Amino acid sequence: MNLLSLFVFALYTSCSILLLLYGMNTYLVLFLYWRKRNANLHSDATTESQFEQNFAGREDLPVVTTQIPLYNEINVAERVIRAVAAIDYPHACHEIQVLDDSDDETCALVDQVAADLRAQGHWIEVFRRADRIGYKAGALEEGMAVCHGEFIAIFDSDFIPPADFLRRTLAHLWADEKCALVQARWDHVNQDQSWLTRVQAMGIDGHFVIEQTARNRNGLFMNFCGTAGVWRREAIDDSGGWQHDTVTEDLDLSYRAQMRGWRFHYLPSLRVPAELPPTYSAFKSQQYRWAKGTLQTARKLLPTVWRSPMPLFKKLQATVHLTRYGLNLQMALIALLVLPLIVSLGESGVWFYRSVLFISLLVPAAIGPSLGYVVCQYSEHPDTWKQRIAVLPFLLIVGFGICLSNGKAVLAGLFGNDSTFVRTPKAGETSLKDYWVQRDWMPRIEIIFAAYCALTIGVLGYLGQYALMPFIAVYTLGFGVVGSKGLVEARV
Repeated sequence: MNLLSLFVFALYTSCSILLLLYGMNTYLVLFLYWRKRNANLHSDATTESQFEQNFAGREDLPVVTTQIPLYNEINVAERVIRAVAAIDYPHACHEIQVLDDSDDETCALVDQVAADLRAQGHWIEVFRRADRIGYKAGALEEGMAVCHGEFIAIFDSDFIPPADFLRRTLAHLWADEKCALVQARWDHVNQDQSWLTRVQAMGIDGHFVIEQTARNRNGLFMNFCGTAGVWRREAIDDSGGWQHDTVTEDLDLSYRAQMRGWRFHYLPSLRVPAELPPTYSAFKSQQYRWAKGTLQTARKLLPTVWRSPMPLFKKLQATVHLTRYGLNLQMALIALLVLPLIVSLGESGVWFYRSVLFISLLVPAAIGPSLGYVVCQYSEHPDTWKQRIAVLPFLLIVGFGICLSNGKAVLAGLFGNDSTFVRTPKAGETSLKDYWVQRDWMPRIEIIFAAYCALTIGVLGYLGQYALMPFIAVYTLGFGVVGSKGLVEARV
């Protein structure tokens, strides 16, 4: 084996081992979820009932500020503002703060809706800045400087909070003075719109049903998801406030607050519907921001995590949590390396690859996340879970297909300092204006990788290694679907 072949073998093996380690951690998270999945059901209901009894009929409830950050969201701005205004909470105690950074027709719509609600007796203010310094984090920061709430709720523009949102979340902040945040679960208004939205719904459900529950109930770090949550203002101030040196300001603040000793509470029974990105371009843009920002946060905060006196297990789980998007880079490298590895190994080496590297490392790594989605659907929909997991193969195809884009985001998060916030466009129920994601060369690169993986399949067939072909076929389909859809959407 020459030096180049040795390098390819070592890099491929390293990627496979990393994928295995993260995949095995999925089994651990499933165990943590299963043993604590019902831990807070009774206590949550009791806390909310006590809060209602204590404040029933009273108008002197704590003052809450609900912040709605907007930037050119004419399709959904009115819906979220009116939904927030419809929350069951005394008008005099509920300050609605629209943080409008828009520079299009959204401004006029927001002013009109705000004037209408103000005439109905709502306490609503529209806050505009001279510039967009810090993007969403900067808007939240400047809005906090002039708001009046003891507690601060946050909703992105595509969310539709239920009427009982504040009363249910405030109950847990009221019961625990060291509770900094109550996070609700995301739900979906357009899950059945397409195969893509079904895939996203399954992925998000896996995070909110399995991972958030497992982390919160077992005393591990969990994250505020940027929306559908209520913060204690004191906790934000104590933790250093909103900072905009990453594009996941929510994750950044979450870790800083928990490292300061503040507790979080997750409320999975409180569902807040939201819009899933309806196009591949919008979905990839969202995933790119999450991947990049998570690695930026890891680079910023993991040294502090490891210097802290917290238990080793908690540090390890924080590391997995903040670096999990790095798997996309490992997946992309594996797709690239399979062909040169097979060609350089020879017949006996291919047997070793198939028996050891593939079966022993990659198969267990791949089964873990898939099992998590199955458990999620079984837990939430015991009567229909078998029908629901029919979308799982397409989720795997899309997941493999976006690993190039997310891998690029991982590198940007690890080595770059750009904190430009690229929002995900929302279509709304009746689209008034088309917002487009900035076009790039990634769809073309994905198509090239699809052709490369197809060539790999051809070589495997020529060598008689048929057992390995389905694995590479998933890459081929993934890159082909995601790349071709991106090209089609760019031409529309």
